[in-house]
Amino acid sequence: MSLAIVFTRAKLGVNAPLVTVEVHLSAGLPSLSIVGLPEAAVKESKDRVRSAILNSHLEFPARRITVNLAPADLPKEGGRFDLAIALGILAASGQIPVAALKHYEFLGELALSGELRSVSGALPAALACAEQKRELIIANQSASEAALSTSSRVFGAQSLLQVCAHLHDREHLFQAQPVEALDLEHLTDMQDVKGQAQAKRALEIAASGGHNLLFFGPPGTGKTMLASRLPAILPRLSEREMLEVAAVYSVAAQSHHQSWRTRPFRAPHHTASAIALVGGGSNPKPGEISLAHCGVLFLDELPEFHRQVLEVLREPLESGEVRISRAKTQATFPARFQLIAAMNPCPCGYYGNNDDRCRCTLDQVRRYRDRISGPMLDRIDMHVPVRALKQGELHGKSDGESSTDIRVRVEESRARQIARQGKANNLLSAPELEKYCELKDADKALLEHAIHRMGLSTRAYHRVLKVARTLADMQNKSHPDTENISEALSYRTLDRQ
Repeated sequence: MSLAIVFTRAKLGVNAPLVTVEVHLSAGLPSLSIVGLPEAAVKESKDRVRSAILNSHLEFPARRITVNLAPADLPKEGGRFDLAIALGILAASGQIPVAALKHYEFLGELALSGELRSVSGALPAALACAEQKRELIIANQSASEAALSTSSRVFGAQSLLQVCAHLHDREHLFQAQPVEALDLEHLTDMQDVKGQAQAKRALEIAASGGHNLLFFGPPGTGKTMLASRLPAILPRLSEREMLEVAAVYSVAAQSHHQSWRTRPFRAPHHTASAIALVGGGSNPKPGEISLAHCGVLFLDELPEFHRQVLEVLREPLESGEVRISRAKTQATFPARFQLIAAMNPCPCGYYGNNDDRCRCTLDQVRRYRDRISGPMLDRIDMHVPVRALKQGELHGKSDGESSTDIRVRVEESRARQIARQGKANNLLSAPELEKYCELKDADKALLEHAIHRMGLSTRAYHRVLKVARTLADMQNKSHPDTENISEALSYRTLDRQ
């Protein structure tokens, strides 16, 4: 007897390839073989499936069993095929009705006892099920994550026996509901930051237009504290963005569904490798920049990162995605993140602090800053100094606004950008800048003179225009004016040093 069960391969995106599990029982010595490019974990499923069926008080057929995972040229990895293989064997041997399988797809690893275990990629699998108009049965531990896809019907099960009872229409599985999201934004409020008016202004501009930002200043001035508060003032995630973020974390086998309404904030250590940032491996997995999708990637101590590591960020900053090619497979992961970086002005950290603590020579300062290449610095829209607090500011009361109040203005500014051009200002192309950033002749002359004096590249010129456009939106102006251009130019501090 031959039976086909359609099963969704847990890959990122709703257009995931499907794997068909075909089970054939024939005469001959009892055996179980799996074909279709199975890796070690898939080959080992024969022992898990046999023990799970027997320990569920079901019959394991004493016949020659062949399991085919199609398409044959697609590598199969992980334990996610266990449930589909077990049900295929049970249906092929007449222990569960074949007709009951036609509306479902199955995802889960089996314990020897028959209990279902969670697997990675539950949410992308649920999205693919919705695309195919099928329902998903999955382990209880992964059901709440998969249920984030409101267009899918997801059922959680505790064991193989419980799934069989559902298919026999004896005991029905309950439809899974998404877990209630935790509100983590109250933990990082802008009101906690004392002083630093210029840095807080720069954060609001960066949030309004989606711009990349670099803080530089002496140690202990609050650069990390400021950066960690950016997600709290960014516009709230849309439904589509929530699913994209949750899907990335699902494929990476990292739990994020309990804070799925919060924008990601990733802060890798400066010893991180290039693969850790962009992703990779024999079976490609998302890296830090994909885990920061729709959120913030914070690189503290920027010059301490290896130069090769920083250079791999250049292409994702422009394209918003990462393409990883391996001999057996290719994968594309989203990487539309906002880069926030922090650095000291010199190796000791106190250059320009006016307190005679810095002993670095000008050559040491130059070599330290040269660790960040010109093309990389060009892609950072704003360079903002963070000074030490003045006497009395640290012990005084914080007089700043809360993150909630700032976010209201940020969302209003972002709404103007979406209504005008359908995207945030940081995503504008060169032709779109000419269309939406019309300048008066006097303003053009001012900008061209500044670009010439500062020696800015064409990319940096476009970055200045984007920031000026955001400043105009924050003031509800139809076009940037001299004030906006001058302020945007003031944020290219490191270009003048």
